[in-house]
Amino acid sequence: MENNTFNASRIAIMGGTFDPIHLGHLMVAEEARQKFSLDKVIFVPVGIPPHKSAENITPSYHRYMMTLLATNNHPHFFVSNFEIDRNQPSYSIETLRYFRDLYDSETSLYFITGTDTILDILTWKDYHELPQLCDFICATRPNFSVEELETRVYRYFPELKPHVHYLQIPLIEISSTEIRNKRFNEQDITFMVPETVENYILKENLFKGD
Repeated sequence: MENNTFNASRIAIMGGTFDPIHLGHLMVAEEARQKFSLDKVIFVPVGIPPHKSAENITPSYHRYMMTLLATNNHPHFFVSNFEIDRNQPSYSIETLRYFRDLYDSETSLYFITGTDTILDILTWKDYHELPQLCDFICATRPNFSVEELETRVYRYFPELKPHVHYLQIPLIEISSTEIRNKRFNEQDITFMVPETVENYILKENLFKGD
């Protein structure tokens, strides 16, 4: 763990490939921090994603460094290298077990994610254990309807429902894929990522495909 050893009672984990981290990620984290009175949000860059080809992902060192740069000036944002230091696929259940064991039982642990992820949660490794480990902060769009979750998830996994809390966020169309494509096509990515991250991308010549 890096620089996040002080005691806190409400902690959120935000995992992701962060390839690269962008302003949308930071906005969701800050909205969650304010609405749920979080003491800290810990960003956890994925090491080896279990459902993606590692060949198409930027090396973990760069993704970790960009996440550090993006969060460096926020007093409640921290970054963990737990997943990228493991030489094996990163499963959310193992990350949550790690953080659950790291903090005492009085600490409320949350996992920040999106609607699409919750819809696929029945495919996660050991998903039945999740309600014992954390609550979920689910970022939703303005037109979000809970009916699909009821049909696809809660009817098969009713234990999860009391542990999912919704966070409506503004519709901001930024994606890591779009940023990579813009860089590949030599287009500007200003206002999509923090300035420190943009400078790092330019310095390291990332996402250029050569």
